[in-house]
Amino acid sequence: MTTASRSQNVIGINDPPAAQALFGSPQWAWLWLIARLYVGYTWLTSGWGKLSNPAWVQTGEALKGFWERAVLVPEPPARPAIAFDWYRAFIQFLLDAGAYTWFAKLVVAGEILIGIALLLGLFTGIAAFFGGFMNWNFMMAGTASINPVLFTLSIFLILAWKNAGWWGLDRFVLPLLGTPWQPGRIFSPKEVEA
Repeated sequence: MTTASRSQNVIGINDPPAAQALFGSPQWAWLWLIARLYVGYTWLTSGWGKLSNPAWVQTGEALKGFWERAVLVPEPPARPAIAFDWYRAFIQFLLDAGAYTWFAKLVVAGEILIGIALLLGLFTGIAAFFGGFMNWNFMMAGTASINPVLFTLSIFLILAWKNAGWWGLDRFVLPLLGTPWQPGRIFSPKEVEA
């Protein structure tokens, strides 16, 4: 089968015009700026508050306490904080290994870096992905709080990665660096003049 005949067999399904505009047009960048600043500020302030707490950055005792409460299985009819046995086993493994001593520092650094990246609009889609992944883990461990809202906004920021950082550094950085499937100006081969 030739390349031409293979390309004729490809079925292309276009996004609805509203989705194309919302997730791909700089005209809607103001909407994503609001969401991005809210999520970024929330992550930064959360991480910054933990940074000055020795139970987070020195001993990890704060995370240890959170994990211990999450894996606790109460007497029936009460339900445990973690609904999935495999996730409870994972958290118990981390507890048994004493991983909270270094993992707490990772949580603090992650929250601060995600917050800064989102506030600056730098690698917005990647930062939103890691923020959403942290929210997912917090929810899996039984913490609702504002995590469902942040998780939902992160999904929308991931979908709008092309224009969510338009009012930020992505507007300049992404054309320079490009993407894995399309190199930017820095990595594209230079044309040789004759």
